[in-house]
Amino acid sequence: MPEADVEENLCLKPNLKPKIKSRFFVKRFFLFIVNIVLCVLLYSCLSEEDYTLDASARLTFSTDTLSFDTVIAGEPTGTHTFQVFNHHSKGIRIRRIYLEKGKSSFFRLNIDGVSLKEGETTDLEILGGDSLRIFAELTAPVTDSNLPSALEETLFFQLESGVLQKMMLKGSGQRVTIMRSVVLKKDTVLSSERPYQIFDSLVVDEGVTLTLSSGCRLWFHPTASLIVRGRLLAEGTLQAPIEMRGDRLGNMFSNQPYDRIPNQWGGVVFASTSTENKLNYCDIHSGAFGIRCDSADATPLKLLLENSIIHNVEAEAFSSKMCNTIVGNTQITNAGGDCVRLIGGKHSFTHCTIGRFYVFQGQGGVAVRFSNHDGGKRFPLWQADFSNCLITGYSSDDIMGEPSARYKDEPFNYKFNHCLLNTPKTEDKNLIKCLFEEELPDDQGKAKHFSPGFDLKKLLFSFLLSPHSSAVNKADPAVSRTLYPHDRLGNNRFLDGTPDIGCYEALPLSTEK
Repeated sequence: MPEADVEENLCLKPNLKPKIKSRFFVKRFFLFIVNIVLCVLLYSCLSEEDYTLDASARLTFSTDTLSFDTVIAGEPTGTHTFQVFNHHSKGIRIRRIYLEKGKSSFFRLNIDGVSLKEGETTDLEILGGDSLRIFAELTAPVTDSNLPSALEETLFFQLESGVLQKMMLKGSGQRVTIMRSVVLKKDTVLSSERPYQIFDSLVVDEGVTLTLSSGCRLWFHPTASLIVRGRLLAEGTLQAPIEMRGDRLGNMFSNQPYDRIPNQWGGVVFASTSTENKLNYCDIHSGAFGIRCDSADATPLKLLLENSIIHNVEAEAFSSKMCNTIVGNTQITNAGGDCVRLIGGKHSFTHCTIGRFYVFQGQGGVAVRFSNHDGGKRFPLWQADFSNCLITGYSSDDIMGEPSARYKDEPFNYKFNHCLLNTPKTEDKNLIKCLFEEELPDDQGKAKHFSPGFDLKKLLFSFLLSPHSSAVNKADPAVSRTLYPHDRLGNNRFLDGTPDIGCYEALPLSTEK
């Protein structure tokens, strides 16, 4: 073909293609429009038949009242959710969903991705057998009150049928005193008027005494700790215990509070310079660890801990390295590491309940571990005495004594008197009139010692002694009478004659709660 003809054809072809494409797209666009019109007409015919105006067709809710419990005033909460169901066979139209207080409400809602702007939204539909999910948050106002301020809101659902349905939203805002990176340089008393929210740890400097009034509440932000280089006096009471916990007050997920999950904050550290600390009726729980007593001279008293609880921590609950400690009438339970870890020093535990029933992934701990060495260094164990103590857990052996193989002459002194022990029975002069879990019937051992039973779904653990436990009436009366004639809850240990092992006296069957 001549070169001129080739150029002519190349010029003609591009002009032909647009005409062919144009006719093709016009046809497709026409069919598309026709389909849309047919769908709209079909939907308009079917929609009226698929939706009901029957006043008996109503919505149901996954909860009648959405409760946020107590939250920190001024801080937004985590998200709570609930569902709205249409159990009718036909759809229900909702003309309006609105909060009674409108845009001035302290509650914020999102309905299937649609926010309630100005406190309301309109024209929603729920097909038959379908549901809506609603997300809710609360920011409680800061008030002058030291007590929690109750907050209530009503959420209304106005149906096309004319029916008006509602559900309640409730919460309480607690004002707190915020402490950020505080180092106490002089003697200080913290009151019980309102909780203290602690960021970046609270440090008690050397030579300074921090006194916590009965009923005082310390709420720690994640990783924050109480570090005592001076002295801590925490004198709670049975009616007004001192509380140390994380500052997350909401739920981690549905019906599971953060407060029942370990590692919500740090823990309590008594530094090497700290001595003569006293804790009475303190509740320390859900931290990375519980109480840690750092290396010190074992001559002065490091810590007197009585009538208290250390519970649900990720690492060790109570650890002491070369210190002098006295612990009585105290519950030490559910640690990812050891519940009690003693390295050298001088220690006395009386009428304590020490139980390792940790349900999260732990660190291979036991209920009690004691040794006279650490990291190749010698730490003489002058005394590790346990009297009238209940020491148990899920493990096959919850008591580990670890003397140094290198320093055979290093003091390694321990004694268990009238204790119930989850460890293989052995002939040992240091075990005096003790009971052993392996000798007990299956319905009386380990978790069966406690009543009511553990609720593993809700992570609720009661360590009150069951009247059916083998620890009942097995304590040494002389020790009880001299040191702790009443249990941690103030019950007389001698009402039925002989005291029980552990920090709780079992209630008679007629009064057991």
